[in-house]
Amino acid sequence: MTVTAVLIALVLSSALCAVLLALIQRDAANQTVKELAREGRVVAASMNTGRLTDPIPAPDGELLQVADRRGRIIAASPLMQDRARVPIRPPPRDEDRRDGHFCGIDAPGGRCFLVVEYQVGLGAPAKFVYSLAPAPGPLPRPLAASLVLISIPFITGLAGYGTWLAASRTLRPVDGIRRELDEITATDLERRVPVPPRRDEVGLLAESVNATLDRLEQAVARQRGFVSDVSHELRSPLTALRMELELALSAPDEADLPETLQAVLINAERLSAVVDDLLALTRLEADPNFTREPVDLTEITDEEVLRRPRRTQVTVLSEGPVTVHGGRSELARLVTNLLDNADRHAASEVTVILRAEPPDTAVVEVIDDGTGIPPEDRERVFERFARLAEGRHRDAGGTGLGLAIARDIAEAHRGSLILTDRIDGVPGARFVLRLPGG
Repeated sequence: MTVTAVLIALVLSSALCAVLLALIQRDAANQTVKELAREGRVVAASMNTGRLTDPIPAPDGELLQVADRRGRIIAASPLMQDRARVPIRPPPRDEDRRDGHFCGIDAPGGRCFLVVEYQVGLGAPAKFVYSLAPAPGPLPRPLAASLVLISIPFITGLAGYGTWLAASRTLRPVDGIRRELDEITATDLERRVPVPPRRDEVGLLAESVNATLDRLEQAVARQRGFVSDVSHELRSPLTALRMELELALSAPDEADLPETLQAVLINAERLSAVVDDLLALTRLEADPNFTREPVDLTEITDEEVLRRPRRTQVTVLSEGPVTVHGGRSELARLVTNLLDNADRHAASEVTVILRAEPPDTAVVEVIDDGTGIPPEDRERVFERFARLAEGRHRDAGGTGLGLAIARDIAEAHRGSLILTDRIDGVPGARFVLRLPGG
């Protein structure tokens, strides 16, 4: 940043100095022309009064020359004696003066000159007075030019130092943020980077980093809790499996083989269900952009109800197709999890209501006639491996992941899944799923 600022300052200051030098040169030329015009007027006045002498008095070494229309030299200053006439055309008609910058003039002091020409008289007797001086060079005023040239490195250095100072001051908090991030590890995620007092981009960056660390800490905490819960859930069926096998091995002659194998199969199915649900959660979190297509929720619900028998009577109420745009297998798993949960906890009946609500929302209600869930625990049932104090949710064969998976699938489809009271006042649970229509 400092190098860029120095280069820009160098270019701009050089351009500015070039302009200032050009202005100084132009001002010097204007001053010279004014002096030449004054000298020419003095000579013209002496001609009009008949006091013109040859040579023309020039105490300061002025370059003066007087010629007639035929080009003959009438008078000249000492330095212009015996020199050719200044080759300049007469002034334009109705004017008595011409000035300009001319080269190739026979005069001492240089090759190019500033010349002021006056015409005295009219017609053939007219005379022409020339006053000239060497044209100013690139540095006509050395002191002013030196100050201008010195300003280039001064301005460049000042811009570079100011940029370096400002950049260092601005980036100093970034260095503190970097050092703090380097020291943060998975074991101390509660640490946060320092937030500078200024509400600038660096301050906003620090706030964003701290917000990211908040989310990371929460995610790690959830992951650790999840791992702990998974370990606990897997330990129970594994312990039961080990106990059944140890009992059978300890007294093989007394063991009831079919009963032992049945118990082993039940625990193996429990393990398989937990693993299947864990894989479903992993796939959903790893790839939320699954393939989507138009899906009829009424068709999926009918298929899931008929796919296998359940403990209770399941009634599906729908006035026709209810279509959404989503993943077919994911939505089928969502509906299955809701049906399985309702079947485990219903007294005798489960009712599924499907309908479309304007402007473009698909609604699925799964209602059971069980004991219901207290309002303060209705969000907990969607947590992974949640266990409520009530006997209704003391695992009756589920894995503790079904409702969590169902809500994750609903949110992956930009929908919602909530638990509320039945609208008819009868005890029981009512799960309401809302999805954008297809």
